[in-house]
Amino acid sequence: MRRGLQTEFYRICKFSSSFCHNNGIMKNMETIIKKIDKMNIDQKTIQEAGEILKKGGLVAFPTETVYGLGANALDEEAARKTYAAKGRPSDNPLIVHICEVDALNRIAVNIPEEVGRLAEKFWPGPLTLILEKSDEVPYGTTGGLDTVAVRMPSDSIARELIRAAGGYVSAPSANTSGRPSPTAAEHVREDLGGKIEMILDGGSVDIGLESTILDMTVTPPMILRPGAITADMMEPVVGHVSIDETLLGRETDKAPKAPGMKYRHYAPKAKLMIVEGNVKEEVLAIRQLCYAAVREGKRVGVIATNETYSYYTNGVVKNIGTRENEKTIARNLYAVLREFDDEEVDEIYSESFALQGIGNAIMNRLEKAAGHLRISAASVVKQQKYRRIIFVSMTDTCRGPMAAEMLRREDLHQEYVIDSRGMVVLFPEPVNQKAEAVMKSAQMTMASHTAAALSETEMEGDILLLTMDEEQKIKLTEQYGNNDNIYTLKEFTGEETDIPNPYGKPLNVYGECLETLSKLIHKLTEKLNSFTEGGA
Repeated sequence: MRRGLQTEFYRICKFSSSFCHNNGIMKNMETIIKKIDKMNIDQKTIQEAGEILKKGGLVAFPTETVYGLGANALDEEAARKTYAAKGRPSDNPLIVHICEVDALNRIAVNIPEEVGRLAEKFWPGPLTLILEKSDEVPYGTTGGLDTVAVRMPSDSIARELIRAAGGYVSAPSANTSGRPSPTAAEHVREDLGGKIEMILDGGSVDIGLESTILDMTVTPPMILRPGAITADMMEPVVGHVSIDETLLGRETDKAPKAPGMKYRHYAPKAKLMIVEGNVKEEVLAIRQLCYAAVREGKRVGVIATNETYSYYTNGVVKNIGTRENEKTIARNLYAVLREFDDEEVDEIYSESFALQGIGNAIMNRLEKAAGHLRISAASVVKQQKYRRIIFVSMTDTCRGPMAAEMLRREDLHQEYVIDSRGMVVLFPEPVNQKAEAVMKSAQMTMASHTAAALSETEMEGDILLLTMDEEQKIKLTEQYGNNDNIYTLKEFTGEETDIPNPYGKPLNVYGECLETLSKLIHKLTEKLNSFTEGGA
């Protein structure tokens, strides 16, 4: 190793060692929080924050992406403070924020001519460029690399602060390292209150995901972190843009070239798992996974969308946005992850999103937050033979709803949608009063039930239809054809006991019906649970 390089290597290691030694030993200070209106910026507040940065202090501020933790990018000691406040590894580079394109010339060298075109098109905005660094930028800011990450935010508060601070502000996300990035000032206060000098509260951010990072030191340019600016948007400006194939892959021991590439990020306190498949499979799988988790006594969370929210029946369900406009999902992602911390859930299951456009950025952050834990929706779905059980009677006012309510009370190992239907239902009639009376005697009720007619749409392969007698089964097969999912209740359970029809008879006959149904429902429960255990 040449002497000059050897000296520089020693200096970088010394910086890293200093960070490690001091990590977590932060002086507790009063953090000033000041509200600021981007439509009417208080220059006095901006100048106060700028002076803090000039003197080597830390100020959190809003950008269009997430809240950033600002420091003087040209001050190595300020970089050390940034790493210490966040608990961030010192080999994870910081992004230098500028407010004028001309500012590049001081901190970068050998700037490709394509950078000008990108800046003209996308700056100010959520695009970070990796360039060769100049000697002006300390290695503490770049994580020991000879490259520097640079962007120009579009948020007016951010740009005014950068200008007031001297034009060069390093700003990773203003959160404890590994936690979900902050999209509101309150998130910053939760993580960094008492560790930094000031928080500028400019309200909620617009985008909600960190900037796209594009490496301009390679040919063709390569996306190292996806964001709101996509490859399709950049290619008309600079030609072909490659994408790092490891974006959704496992962690690596290699030195990260861009911020946020190496370590687990954005993670809630609970274990997060991504369920992958088509949307229908994902919903069915998550329903079953949540049901199983709740049976084990766990508090479970679900990341759902506007299109799927109503389908979930177990756990704490959060509507993250609509698939029709995935920008809403991006904007809400980190806030939702933090909300689950407040809910104190044990596990979180998330739907997946398309790997295109901003969906690619959403999945990149979810993958990081989940530690790359994925579950195949199809593998979960195929474990369940039936998903819905319908008890069929003549009028849906007595035996059918009685059986349905009994089954709902059983300890089932898998989740089922349990209903009852009638073969002849002229209007939504309430349940038979005598049937309700005997159910109440057994601490059950059907008071909310109204009769509903069976429809042809309820003949799908994962629906089990159980009639009360043979005559009803025959009528169904005559009407709808032979169907492997149509059985009498006694046939399916392997019993010989007929279910008495109590209609128009004394109350004691209703009681006998209840007793018979109770035995058959217990047998049905055993058979359904056997499917989970590998039974036929």
